[in-house]
Amino acid sequence: MSERCVFCDVNSMNGRILDESKNTITILSNPCLVKGHVLVMPKRHVEKLSEFNKEERVELIEQVTKIQEKLLEKFKGCDVRQNYRPFQKEDGLKIDHLHIHLQPRELFDELYEKCQVHEKKIFKKLNKEELDDLTKEVFQTNPMTDDSMKEIFEK
Repeated sequence: MSERCVFCDVNSMNGRILDESKNTITILSNPCLVKGHVLVMPKRHVEKLSEFNKEERVELIEQVTKIQEKLLEKFKGCDVRQNYRPFQKEDGLKIDHLHIHLQPRELFDELYEKCQVHEKKIFKKLNKEELDDLTKEVFQTNPMTDDSMKEIFEK
Protein backbone atom coordinates (compact mmCIF):
# COMPACT_ATOMS: atom_id res chain seq x y z
CA MET A 1 0.00 0.00 0.00
CA SER A 2 1.21 3.48 -0.74
CA GLU A 3 1.87 5.77 2.22
CA ARG A 4 -1.31 7.75 1.55
CA CYS A 5 -3.98 5.93 -0.41
CA VAL A 6 -6.21 8.49 -2.11
CA PHE A 7 -9.09 6.00 -2.23
CA CYS A 8 -8.90 5.39 1.53
CA ASP A 9 -9.24 9.13 2.17
CA VAL A 10 -12.95 9.68 1.49
CA ASN A 11 -12.59 13.39 2.30
CA SER A 12 -10.26 13.83 -0.69
CA MET A 13 -13.15 12.84 -2.98
CA ASN A 14 -15.23 15.99 -2.36
CA GLY A 15 -17.94 16.39 -4.95
CA ARG A 16 -17.26 13.11 -6.70
CA ILE A 17 -19.13 10.65 -4.46
CA LEU A 18 -22.17 9.26 -6.28
CA ASP A 19 -23.29 6.48 -3.94
CA GLU A 20 -22.22 4.77 -0.76
CA SER A 21 -23.10 1.53 1.02
CA LYS A 22 -21.84 -0.14 4.18
CA ASN A 23 -18.69 -1.47 2.49
CA THR A 24 -18.43 0.38 -0.83
CA ILE A 25 -18.18 3.84 -2.28
CA THR A 26 -18.94 4.92 -5.86
CA ILE A 27 -17.28 7.95 -7.43
CA LEU A 28 -16.92 9.64 -10.79
CA SER A 29 -13.49 8.79 -12.12
CA ASN A 30 -11.20 11.79 -12.37
CA PRO A 31 -9.38 11.54 -14.68
CA CYS A 32 -11.96 9.76 -16.82
CA LEU A 33 -11.46 7.67 -19.93
CA VAL A 34 -14.99 8.23 -21.27
CA LYS A 35 -17.93 10.45 -20.32
CA GLY A 36 -19.64 8.94 -17.25
CA HIS A 37 -16.64 6.77 -16.23
CA VAL A 38 -17.38 5.54 -12.69
CA LEU A 39 -15.35 3.67 -10.06
CA VAL A 40 -16.83 1.35 -7.44
CA MET A 41 -14.45 0.43 -4.62
CA PRO A 42 -14.41 -1.05 -1.15
CA LYS A 43 -14.06 1.34 1.75
CA ARG A 44 -11.55 -1.03 3.33
CA HIS A 45 -8.13 -1.00 1.68
CA VAL A 46 -7.67 -4.18 -0.35
CA GLU A 47 -5.69 -4.73 -3.50
CA LYS A 48 -7.05 -8.08 -4.76
CA LEU A 49 -10.50 -9.63 -4.97
CA SER A 50 -9.29 -12.60 -2.91
CA GLU A 51 -8.74 -10.26 0.08
CA PHE A 52 -12.49 -9.68 0.46
CA ASN A 53 -14.70 -11.51 2.87
CA LYS A 54 -17.92 -12.90 1.41
CA GLU A 55 -20.11 -9.99 2.57
CA GLU A 56 -17.80 -7.43 0.95
CA ARG A 57 -17.57 -9.42 -2.28
CA VAL A 58 -21.35 -9.76 -2.56
CA GLU A 59 -21.92 -6.09 -1.76
CA LEU A 60 -19.33 -4.96 -4.31
CA ILE A 61 -20.97 -7.00 -7.08
CA GLU A 62 -24.42 -5.75 -6.07
CA GLN A 63 -23.17 -2.15 -6.21
CA VAL A 64 -21.48 -2.67 -9.59
CA THR A 65 -24.72 -4.19 -10.92
CA LYS A 66 -26.79 -1.28 -9.59
CA ILE A 67 -24.48 1.35 -11.12
CA GLN A 68 -24.25 -0.50 -14.43
CA GLU A 69 -28.05 -0.55 -14.72
CA LYS A 70 -28.13 3.19 -13.96
CA LEU A 71 -25.54 3.88 -16.69
CA LEU A 72 -27.45 1.73 -19.18
CA GLU A 73 -30.45 4.04 -18.78
CA LYS A 74 -28.36 6.78 -20.46
CA PHE A 75 -25.81 4.90 -22.61
CA LYS A 76 -26.01 2.01 -25.10
CA GLY A 77 -23.39 -0.15 -23.37
CA CYS A 78 -21.10 -0.36 -20.35
CA ASP A 79 -17.71 -2.04 -19.93
CA VAL A 80 -16.96 -3.39 -16.45
CA ARG A 81 -13.38 -4.26 -15.55
CA GLN A 82 -10.81 -4.45 -12.80
CA ASN A 83 -7.04 -4.33 -13.25
CA TYR A 84 -4.54 -5.90 -10.86
CA ARG A 85 -0.97 -5.04 -11.82
CA PRO A 86 1.32 -5.13 -8.78
CA PHE A 87 4.36 -4.93 -11.07
CA GLN A 88 3.36 -1.40 -12.10
CA LYS A 89 4.13 1.57 -9.85
CA GLU A 90 1.42 3.96 -8.70
CA ASP A 91 1.46 6.98 -10.94
CA GLY A 92 -1.78 8.86 -10.48
CA LEU A 93 -3.63 6.63 -12.93
CA LYS A 94 -2.71 3.35 -11.25
CA ILE A 95 -3.84 3.14 -7.60
CA ASP A 96 -3.08 0.18 -5.31
CA HIS A 97 -6.63 0.02 -3.96
CA LEU A 98 -9.02 -2.36 -5.69
CA HIS A 99 -11.60 -0.56 -7.79
CA ILE A 100 -13.99 -1.60 -10.53
CA HIS A 101 -14.22 0.58 -13.63
CA LEU A 102 -17.63 1.10 -15.24
CA GLN A 103 -17.20 2.81 -18.58
CA PRO A 104 -20.29 3.83 -20.54
CA ARG A 105 -19.97 2.93 -24.22
CA GLU A 106 -21.44 3.99 -27.54
CA LEU A 107 -20.99 2.43 -30.98
CA PHE A 108 -17.61 3.45 -32.44
CA ASP A 109 -16.83 5.77 -29.53
CA GLU A 110 -13.42 7.37 -29.08
CA LEU A 111 -12.16 4.55 -26.86
CA TYR A 112 -13.04 2.01 -29.53
CA GLU A 113 -11.60 4.06 -32.39
CA LYS A 114 -8.28 4.78 -30.64
CA CYS A 115 -7.68 1.53 -28.74
CA GLN A 116 -10.03 -1.39 -28.97
CA VAL A 117 -10.22 -1.56 -32.75
CA HIS A 118 -6.59 -2.75 -32.57
CA GLU A 119 -7.36 -5.61 -30.15
CA LYS A 120 -8.81 -7.66 -33.01
CA LYS A 121 -5.25 -8.19 -34.27
CA ILE A 122 -4.12 -9.55 -30.88
CA PHE A 123 -6.90 -12.09 -30.18
CA LYS A 124 -5.94 -15.66 -31.07
CA LYS A 125 -8.35 -18.56 -31.54
CA LEU A 126 -7.05 -21.59 -29.61
CA ASN A 127 -7.61 -25.21 -30.58
CA LYS A 128 -8.51 -27.87 -27.99
CA GLU A 129 -4.90 -28.90 -27.40
CA GLU A 130 -3.82 -25.29 -26.84
CA LEU A 131 -6.75 -24.77 -24.45
CA ASP A 132 -5.82 -27.93 -22.50
CA ASP A 133 -2.14 -26.96 -22.34
CA LEU A 134 -2.93 -23.42 -21.23
CA THR A 135 -5.33 -24.67 -18.56
CA LYS A 136 -2.65 -26.98 -17.14
CA GLU A 137 0.05 -24.31 -17.38
CA VAL A 138 -1.93 -21.58 -15.65
CA PHE A 139 -4.07 -23.56 -13.21
CA GLN A 140 -2.11 -26.87 -12.98
CA THR A 141 -5.50 -28.55 -12.97
CA ASN A 142 -9.09 -28.01 -13.96
CA PRO A 143 -10.10 -24.73 -12.25
CA MET A 144 -13.74 -25.82 -12.11
CA THR A 145 -13.00 -28.85 -9.92
CA ASP A 146 -9.91 -27.75 -8.01
CA ASP A 147 -10.65 -27.42 -4.28
CA SER A 148 -8.11 -24.60 -3.82
CA MET A 149 -10.18 -22.42 -6.17
CA LYS A 150 -13.35 -23.18 -4.21
CA GLU A 151 -11.70 -22.05 -0.96
CA ILE A 152 -11.22 -18.54 -2.32
CA PHE A 153 -14.94 -18.11 -2.94
CA GLU A 154 -16.11 -19.69 0.31
CA LYS A 155 -14.27 -17.23 2.59
